[in-house]
Amino acid sequence: MADHGAVHNHVLRWADVGFGVTDLHGKLSWANPALGTLIGVPADQALGRSLPALLPGAPETPQTGLVVQAAGQDDGEHRWLEISCTALPGGDQLLYRIMDITSWRDRELEATQQANALRRAQVLGRMGNWEWDITTDRVLWSDALLDMFGLEPGTELDYAGYIALVNPDDRQMIETSLAVARANGERFTYSHRMFVGVDNERFFECFGEVICDEDGTPVRMMGTCHDVTQDRRLQDELRQLAEEDPLTGLPNRRALTRELERHLATGGTGSLLLLDLDNFKDVNDLRGHAVGDRLMRTMAAALRERLDPGQLLGRLGGDEFAVVLPGYQEQDAAEVAGRLRDAVAGLPLVAGGATTRMTVSTGVAGFTSGEGWEAVLANADLALYASKAAGRNRVTVYDPGHYADTAKRVSVQDRLRKALEHGDLALHAMPIVALSSGRTLGYELLLRLEDGQLPLLGPADFLPAAERSDLVLEIDRWVFGKAIDTLVAHPDPNLRFDVNVSGRTLEDEDFADFVLDRLASSGVAPGRLGFEITETAAVTNLDAARSLAHQVRATGCRIALDDFGAGFGSFVHLKHLPITGLKIDGEFVRGIDSGTRDAVLVSGILEIARGFDLSVVAEWVERPAQVEMLSKLGVSVGQGFHLGKPKPLGSVLKPPDGALSDHLPTAEDGRS
Repeated sequence: MADHGAVHNHVLRWADVGFGVTDLHGKLSWANPALGTLIGVPADQALGRSLPALLPGAPETPQTGLVVQAAGQDDGEHRWLEISCTALPGGDQLLYRIMDITSWRDRELEATQQANALRRAQVLGRMGNWEWDITTDRVLWSDALLDMFGLEPGTELDYAGYIALVNPDDRQMIETSLAVARANGERFTYSHRMFVGVDNERFFECFGEVICDEDGTPVRMMGTCHDVTQDRRLQDELRQLAEEDPLTGLPNRRALTRELERHLATGGTGSLLLLDLDNFKDVNDLRGHAVGDRLMRTMAAALRERLDPGQLLGRLGGDEFAVVLPGYQEQDAAEVAGRLRDAVAGLPLVAGGATTRMTVSTGVAGFTSGEGWEAVLANADLALYASKAAGRNRVTVYDPGHYADTAKRVSVQDRLRKALEHGDLALHAMPIVALSSGRTLGYELLLRLEDGQLPLLGPADFLPAAERSDLVLEIDRWVFGKAIDTLVAHPDPNLRFDVNVSGRTLEDEDFADFVLDRLASSGVAPGRLGFEITETAAVTNLDAARSLAHQVRATGCRIALDDFGAGFGSFVHLKHLPITGLKIDGEFVRGIDSGTRDAVLVSGILEIARGFDLSVVAEWVERPAQVEMLSKLGVSVGQGFHLGKPKPLGSVLKPPDGALSDHLPTAEDGRS
């Protein structure tokens, strides 16, 4: 027993737990060294003194598990002590046990803070986690996840209750995914819809894993759920916009050609109709784009009403529509085209108190499996041109002899080539204007053919022909060279040009070096020259567009994506293109002041531009009301007939003394 007593005394002496014995008034009669250390008074000096006085917060009567905060030995230091007080046999003495739990308490507080931070992060990120104990069939859900489910924190929700909330169409998929995961022990993922409240369907993306015991038997499943409703709805909207013509709501070129390609790939036969409104440009010029837009929508509705299910109507762009007729021979398709032509001719167009009627020219081309959709479209296009050449308002079925018409287009290339050689190409300048002040910030340079020959050809007539050959490479170099020479002759730093780059030129590996070397040798500040590439060209030639943008940005030149948003095809690629600006496609600006969805789309483009730190220019600004609406949305720069029509380059420049013309474009210029 003596040995045991010695051991006990040794343990009490060297233990890190403080022990002390007091009378019923708290006066210490015995204390081990650890207690003295914890209360900050040596044990021998503490004897005879009141323990509650030495350690504020210490209980004066029996109590267990009391936690108090005590001052440490260093200034500002604190310690957490756990105190237990029990009565010794006899009832006239109290035994105190004091433990330093500071490190444990700090870890507990840190864990609590981490848990709170995780909970907050889950709420902000619309994410939660769950754990399913397979043996007890109990599911634990994080409070953040329960909140996303529309339930109160701490709600008991078993697996059956969870499945009941899921869209019925997705339940079997979830159960299959979980069953497969339990069978093979692999990680799993699935997405599902859930009804949260009344008529509020949310989308969730789930990831999880299976936890097995030593025998490989699944015992638990753990996972996370992410509320991706906003992302999913945005994706659906962008997908719809990428395949839908914003003016008419019809499938656009991408959607229609994909459907044609699908028929060809599956061995289908049928015919393609190409319809083009006759003299539609006159409607826009004389009646305005608002009337033209109304006509487009009216025509789309009339055509759609006269087609059967399974016959796909789409708008290819501008005033051109197309119809895919599966299973129709060319002559049968021509009859359908004739009915559509008559329907268009019967549509009255009322504007400004006057009534006019429109006609449509149509080309018909049959297709069979083995053909490419491009060839089918080209054949229908040749037939359409034949209808136009024959006097318009008629239907023409494709014939191989229509290739002769292509020769006429070759003559356009000959005129361009001679114009390039003889100096018959000219540049016009269209002002880019600050909407708030009307100040001209720069000019977009536009190409014109001035060879004195008939028929007169505009850019829409000769540029497509140029882009079908390498001639466009020479033309683009001529334009950039002319622009740089003009900047040299007029060194005013406020004179800035934006020049278009064709899709074919993007593929010219030497083009960037040609322009940038010419610019460097001229001494012109790089910031005075801007490049514009269309969204379609950039997406089609993404690597080439990225390479050009990198080279241009490295020298300090500007480079913008033109016609941005035309098909939303460039959104996914935008982060890979090191551009400096966007030019909003005119289709979105045209009706921005008439309460359409255009304002929403322009706001979205602006938000994207701000996120990528890009400048923004609105095209097709033709009315004061558009300026007002664009300014409200945050667009500060625009161009269009209201702000200034294109004029010969020389007319916007003073004599070569380095100054811009003093005249600033106004609304009057837009009507001249």
